[in-house]
Amino acid sequence: QVQLEESGGGLVQAGGSLRLSCVASRVFFSFKAMAWYRQVPGKQRELVASLSSGGTPTYADYVRGRFTISRTVGSNTLYLQMSSLRPEDTAVYYCNVMGTSVTGSAFDYWGQGTQVTVSS
Repeated sequence: QVQLEESGGGLVQAGGSLRLSCVASRVFFSFKAMAWYRQVPGKQRELVASLSSGGTPTYADYVRGRFTISRTVGSNTLYLQMSSLRPEDTAVYYCNVMGTSVTGSAFDYWGQGTQVTVSS
């Protein structure tokens, strides 16, 4: 079973920055997408940013221009650089990796989440 572990969350003032990291227990050489999601109590989990296997990033409108998703090719770490943070960015942030294994079975892994709190 693959483990994903997020870190880097915390309390920051509005306008500040944080860098989230997600370390996987193995390197993914083949995957469909790596992504960051977030969730606040009482609401559905929402996509923040994703990275295709070809390296193309996609961002939700509400973070575009402020957040940057990245990974080091061949490494097992996914990042989310968050800048110009707003109180409405407060949420638990989760990393996700999905794809198809060499045996043809689909996989969809989630981390346990890291809390980001932005104070006004």
